[in-house]
Amino acid sequence: MQNDQENALRNRIAKMMADGLQTQTEPFPETDREFGQLLAELRDLPAEDLKARLVVSGFVDKPYGPDQMRCQECMYYLVHRKWCDLPELAVPVEPDWWCRLWRI
Repeated sequence: MQNDQENALRNRIAKMMADGLQTQTEPFPETDREFGQLLAELRDLPAEDLKARLVVSGFVDKPYGPDQMRCQECMYYLVHRKWCDLPELAVPVEPDWWCRLWRI
């Protein structure tokens, strides 16, 4: 995906969240099994269904929780590309966003 395409998709995701997209931020997967179940749910979704993938993964456009977790500190975040490298998501993201697949 080219930079312009990634920026366009990032802007599209930002607009969806700014327009009030309701996502499933809870429950946060506390165990590997719960995390794996979320990944399996994402794998079952059509790859082109961006909205459903954002809903299931619990994306929000700001830091989340008492620890103010954000994409920037997640192990799947590629800093220079502003990209979530989790294969089940693989979307451009902003550093201050968050989703419940956040991991360190």
